[in-house]
Amino acid sequence: MNIQAIIIIVLFIAAVFYVGRLLYKNLFSKKSCGSNCKCGVNFSNIDTSKQLK
Repeated sequence: MNIQAIIIIVLFIAAVFYVGRLLYKNLFSKKSCGSNCKCGVNFSNIDTSKQLK
């Protein structure tokens, strides 16, 4: 094998590892909500008596 093939294989393995790690962190996160969640928002002042038609 030449050096170019070895570099391509190493880069491919690194990319697969990186994407796999991102998926693992996203699927098995210990947080109770996602990254875009507004968990600190207080919804107690919202009037729920009105219904959408």
